Amino acid sequence: MSTIKKYFHNRPAARWSLRILWVILFFAVFADFIANDKPLYCRIEGTNYFPVLRHYAVKAGWARWDGALAGGDWQNLQYERVLFPPIPYSPQTIDRKNFNYVGPFDAQRVASLRYRHWLGTDQIGRDVAAGLIWGARTAMLVGLLSMGVALVIGILLGAVAGYFGDHGLRMPVVQIVLTLLGLLAGLFYASVPTETGEAGSLLRSLGIVAGCLALASVLTWLLRRIPALNRRATVPADMLVMRLIEVMNSIPALLLLLSVTAILRKPSLLAVMVIIGLIRWTGVAKFIRAELLRIRSLEYIEAARVLGFGEWRILWRHAAPNALGPVLIALAFGIAGAILLEAFLSFLGIGVAPDQVTWGSMLNVARGNFRAWWLAVCPGLAIFVTVTVFNLLGEGLTDAMDPRRG
Repeated sequence: MSTIKKYFHNRPAARWSLRILWVILFFAVFADFIANDKPLYCRIEGTNYFPVLRHYAVKAGWARWDGALAGGDWQNLQYERVLFPPIPYSPQTIDRKNFNYVGPFDAQRVASLRYRHWLGTDQIGRDVAAGLIWGARTAMLVGLLSMGVALVIGILLGAVAGYFGDHGLRMPVVQIVLTLLGLLAGLFYASVPTETGEAGSLLRSLGIVAGCLALASVLTWLLRRIPALNRRATVPADMLVMRLIEVMNSIPALLLLLSVTAILRKPSLLAVMVIIGLIRWTGVAKFIRAELLRIRSLEYIEAARVLGFGEWRILWRHAAPNALGPVLIALAFGIAGAILLEAFLSFLGIGVAPDQVTWGSMLNVARGNFRAWWLAVCPGLAIFVTVTVFNLLGEGLTDAMDPRRG
């Protein structure tokens, strides 16, 4: 890790990419406090309020808007004291005085410069700058959470394939059979339409698959007590995982996303994240598999076997942690790809709710008026910068971890 830090310090492109990434993450985390039509702090009739913070409690069901705040007309309340965010608009705020594509350099009907739309508005008067800030949160959520799903699947399958190979994994026959039956049953029942005739939600489907696999594990634990059913067989883990990777890579990602989102009852950003994670794990699996093919024959692994440690303990406590370095490379490139894929889906109006503001949905609005150049340039530039930053970070990690670099 110190080598990577030193490399990034000596490479301007990697160093500045990391700095820009911190800025994007800052906007994503603190979007509520940067662009919001609610005050950060206000005093009304002698009572102090923090509406932005209170909004989190209201969404969680722990509190409610009461008194002077119940109306929600934040711009026209009578404040004794008030402090608004730097951009006093949320992505859903509609300025009826500045609608129909008001540009950043056009004359705007605002009370003061404090309320000016510095990057213009769209056709119904929504602030473009607020959309960019909140779009950064959506992009980071999609990139990080989808690759989190990909990391879990990729590390699990890639580690098993790389460490055990085709001859090192032996499992009871009853466990193999019940696991396959549980997986097939889970996939079948997860695809059964609901009473309304629509396929179930993605989370419901994943829960059914997980439940069937858990039931198979319990039955395996019970049946293994019978000696005749406890006979072991060799599982060609590496061959199975590599064939699965080839199958996943042969399916066009966009086609799979369009197919799954088409059967969802309503658009869901969470579903998009999970789907992207389910199709992006192959790169992570190949990286960690390649590392474990090298690590499994090193001296400290052999020493752990001599000491009597179990193979699963050696894998997860000694081998896999030392193979995670190259996974960072796949993570950086994967986040860039996930952000670009989500932006493309949003541009097509697929997978996200109509009121969800993303960089892709802002580009979609630009199609309605080609003269509104700011609606294309601003989100397009945001997507370009973010994807470029992660690609440069991936290239920097690749060079930093190259053993030939010296």
